[in-house]
Amino acid sequence: MGWFPVPKDIPTRVWARLPDAQRAPRICAWSRANKAGSAIDSFLEGPCFDAQGRLVVTDIPNGRIFRIDPSGGEAWEQVARYEGWPNGLKVRADGSYLITDYRRGLVRVDPRDGAVSEVLGTVRSESFKGLNDLCIAVEGAIYFTDQGQTGLQDASGRVYRLTAEGSLHCLIDTCPSPNGLVLDATGRYLYVALTRACQVWRLPLGADAGVSKAQLFCQLPGGVSGPDGLAIDSDGGVLVANPGHGCVWRLDRNGIPTHRMVSCAGRSITNLCFGGPDRSLVFITDSETGQILVAEAPYPG
Repeated sequence: MGWFPVPKDIPTRVWARLPDAQRAPRICAWSRANKAGSAIDSFLEGPCFDAQGRLVVTDIPNGRIFRIDPSGGEAWEQVARYEGWPNGLKVRADGSYLITDYRRGLVRVDPRDGAVSEVLGTVRSESFKGLNDLCIAVEGAIYFTDQGQTGLQDASGRVYRLTAEGSLHCLIDTCPSPNGLVLDATGRYLYVALTRACQVWRLPLGADAGVSKAQLFCQLPGGVSGPDGLAIDSDGGVLVANPGHGCVWRLDRNGIPTHRMVSCAGRSITNLCFGGPDRSLVFITDSETGQILVAEAPYPG
């Protein structure tokens, strides 16, 4: 007997593709550690729209930031390339990009000239394990995950909050592979994807920046990989990119699965964001094929 009704399937289509001119498969340090030594040409992450309606994405192993024309297709512009492994990305109010970089910590990229500057490279003089993703609260606080190579063998991944005034707080440090994260509309609850545990946690946020009564929001089926990027819709539903299942799951505010956006291309569905008219579309990074997929959202972002 299943616990819940079968989720409704939503089709996807290819919206944009990394041009061949930007592809050069190679074995690198990142692919040796994370892709069993395979030769890869890219690994897309961190989708986020800028004020001009262009989708900005990162390419982790090559240290690249791309900006995609609103028309999609192969209209890609390389904004920056630097020595680092950029993963999560958010466009700030001033147009700059705030990035969680696995090798360099929290960095800022100027989209005008591609200049990279450090925002936060260490914590109490120690290096991070390896930052993964971030979200920004209305009041300016930055929440980010420090994943590194943690997993079920080492549940010491961390979630941090950097206040707008510059104070850093570790909210929780018992996470097996913390990855994507998103705040609910009230800013009182933080959802965090735990990739290697195949779980999504719900963290109540106290006024003192502390966390108590951390809750398992969703236990996903196991597989070769667990949940990655997260997004939240206008009805309080949580969208979960799941490369292990080759889809995006939508869970309602109570953690019940309602929809599944099935990849029409590769299985490595790593991250997502809302966009399009009235934020009614979901744009999804398919990192395995170097493409951006799009699907109709059950509820707008």
